[in-house]
Amino acid sequence: MAGPADVMVLDAGDPVAVAAVGAIHAGEVARLTRLLAENPRLATARLGDYDGRPDGGISRTLLHVVADWPGHYPNGAQTVAALVAAGADVNARFTGPHQETPLHWAASNDDVELLDALLDAGADIDAPGAVIGGGTPLADARGFGQWQAANRLVARGAQVTCNDAATLGMMDRLTAFFDAPVPPAPAEVDLAFWGACHGGRQEAAEYLLARGADVNWVPPWEDRTPLDAAARSGADHLIGWLRGHGGVHFAELDR
Repeated sequence: MAGPADVMVLDAGDPVAVAAVGAIHAGEVARLTRLLAENPRLATARLGDYDGRPDGGISRTLLHVVADWPGHYPNGAQTVAALVAAGADVNARFTGPHQETPLHWAASNDDVELLDALLDAGADIDAPGAVIGGGTPLADARGFGQWQAANRLVARGAQVTCNDAATLGMMDRLTAFFDAPVPPAPAEVDLAFWGACHGGRQEAAEYLLARGADVNWVPPWEDRTPLDAAARSGADHLIGWLRGHGGVHFAELDR
């Protein structure tokens, strides 16, 4: 089916789409390569209901399929290479409720091998559009607790925010934000403190509390205090410390 600007659009039940997705999930690179050769526009096709509307409908690409949950499909790096060689856009966007690239999805699944393959193929390491605040792939990895992917992104040169540094326990980078001519604003300190508790980083949490963080700050995206965040992440060592400094669960707040 031809879509706007001659984009191939395939719904989920299309035989070509079913075959391509099946080959990707099974890691059958040779079969995928044959499909790409038989269908020259397949590498850039949109899977979904893309129809040229301003919001683009809801669709993804085959590179998104490689990176989709739960990730870690066999021969992922070779699959990326085959798709890119056939013309796939490594920075293609999901269209719908967010605008994530395949790299965002690989980061969200802690799929470091695929993450490396996408970066080696030219993926934008700091592409915006994450479901986590519209941010970068690192924002997704941090937000979903995908620590291997988060650390690999940093090692590969991703931009690091104050929140990233606190959540990952990167004390040298965290202190550098406060040594800058304009230190983080109070709202950023609260956010980073919550992130440190989410990441189980007591040293970072102590540092930020000493700089004015609200021990019971609640983020706008969910009803969880830093104590709730630490408990969800299994950071048992933080729970007593937070309690000792007045930390409470959201249900205990005087609202």
